[in-house]
Amino acid sequence: MSKNIAGRKREIQILSDALNSQRSELIAVYGRRRIGKTYLIKEYYRHSILFSFTGLSTGKRPEQIKNFMLKLNELTDEFVKQKLPVDWLEAFSLLKTFLKSIKQTKKKKVIFIDEFPWVDSHKSGFLAAFENFWNDYCTSRRDLVIVVCGSAASYMIKKIINNSKGLSKRITQTIKLKPFNLQETKAFFKYKGILMEEYDILKIYMALGGVAEYLEHVKAGDSAVTIIEDLCFKPSAYLANEYHEVFRSLFSDGSFHQKIIDSLADNRKRGMTREEILANLKISSGGKFSSAMEALIQSGFVLKYDAYRDNSKSTLYRIYDEFCLFYLQFMKPNKGAKWAQLFQKQAYKTWSGFAFETICLKHSEEIKKALKCDQIQSKNYSWSNSQAQIDLVIDRADDVVNLCEIKFYNDEFSIDAEYLKKLRKKESQFRSATATKKSIYTVMVSTWGLNPNQYSKAIISNSLNMTCLFE
Repeated sequence: MSKNIAGRKREIQILSDALNSQRSELIAVYGRRRIGKTYLIKEYYRHSILFSFTGLSTGKRPEQIKNFMLKLNELTDEFVKQKLPVDWLEAFSLLKTFLKSIKQTKKKKVIFIDEFPWVDSHKSGFLAAFENFWNDYCTSRRDLVIVVCGSAASYMIKKIINNSKGLSKRITQTIKLKPFNLQETKAFFKYKGILMEEYDILKIYMALGGVAEYLEHVKAGDSAVTIIEDLCFKPSAYLANEYHEVFRSLFSDGSFHQKIIDSLADNRKRGMTREEILANLKISSGGKFSSAMEALIQSGFVLKYDAYRDNSKSTLYRIYDEFCLFYLQFMKPNKGAKWAQLFQKQAYKTWSGFAFETICLKHSEEIKKALKCDQIQSKNYSWSNSQAQIDLVIDRADDVVNLCEIKFYNDEFSIDAEYLKKLRKKESQFRSATATKKSIYTVMVSTWGLNPNQYSKAIISNSLNMTCLFE
């Protein structure tokens, strides 16, 4: 295992198994822009990569083929004087010729094709030629690991992972690379020599999320406020144009992706149904909208989750990407402003509550582990009616329901008589509406935990602080 990779234990195990298997492997890797896909593959396989090729973001077929051949000519002089291949079948034939000159051994050889979707432009013939390369040649050997990688999740899923033609059931492993969770973010900072308290890590995570490339620019010794100021608000800040660049690089012009995100940002507090999003955008349902929504979900920008209104189930959507939400809430409307001033306003406190709630939803397994119910089957959902709302319900198979009250606060949270009344009302409304016979226990999940008093002891079964999210 490379010492230069923080976290990614599951992904590293997949890559390791591929090196040790008795067959050639075809691995598909996808995830949003700047998440660390290329770094993971090149770093872990740095002693095994034989041929590596990255697609051009705007190149047409001749330029892509020329780029391919330039990389191949770095490895051998055999094709230097040869004319440029006329198509991808010919180009892959030359790669086969090169590989045939390499003796088969027990040690695996890695071929890495990065930004695969960029190469497979309309009528390029790239995908069909690659299918032929894998089926006709790679499967006849036992010493190859072929890794194909792309940021366009919808393409990777539809054309590669769920391919119904030449690659049908040919993918041997799939890696969906997600942003770092809080534990991995803490490990990443430690690897970078950045000593930081969990509270500051949490505040940075709420603004930037767990995107590796963003976190790479965090400097040791700076506070969360200074870091966000430098990366997001200063003139020529590194992330000043990132929001638009993300959508421009991943999704085609004129698509619904960015419009959906903008719509969800306007209704971020409770999420939106599909029908509400369509009405807000003033469009009708159709394949284009459905494809855009699915791509946003697969890329990690949008969360699709179950919600109950009284006892009626619905599906809601909300922004799941921390940076997108932070950009739309603060960066877009406050260009030229100072974060040192903005974070002291009420808008920050309101946003912090919602952002912390989203992070808790992402770390629901860590919450379950802290409650010692992670081995018990359960389902998560939100619940509301006209009189009460519950951020996270953990409905367990052992006849227990945990109602999670999520609070972002800069100190230990204190429950008073009025708040106790509010929590008891939530319990009674939930039991009445759902008619559940299960035991109901209210859990407080907050940044610094509870300040225990007579009121908290009367209602709270478990008090969890932010440390549980880092476990």
